[in-house]
Amino acid sequence: MRVVLVTEPVDMRKSIDGLMALVRTAWGEDVYSGHIFAFVSRRGDRIKVLTWSRGGFVLLYKRLEPGRFRLPPVDEGAQVVHLDATQLAMLLDGIDVAQVRRQPAWTPPGRTGT
Repeated sequence: MRVVLVTEPVDMRKSIDGLMALVRTAWGEDVYSGHIFAFVSRRGDRIKVLTWSRGGFVLLYKRLEPGRFRLPPVDEGAQVVHLDATQLAMLLDGIDVAQVRRQPAWTPPGRTGT
């Protein structure tokens, strides 16, 4: 399962059908894949998350009261950013993903990391 964050602001009046149409037409993604699609409002204080689950769509809507959602770094011209589950959880909690640093991966002694 992938988490796809749309980089362009989306009209939060769009319902499941409107968001499905965006996923299909703008990005050519399969809305029934079980992937998670996240959309942020123009002001950056609201987010909708859409996914397909067991014969129906699930739509999560969250409004962040103190401030704005902090999006991860986006390459110029990119329409979407792929996140992992941890990054999505931090985004939904209002944590600035760009400011969080992961510890280097541990490697056994005598081996070089990749």
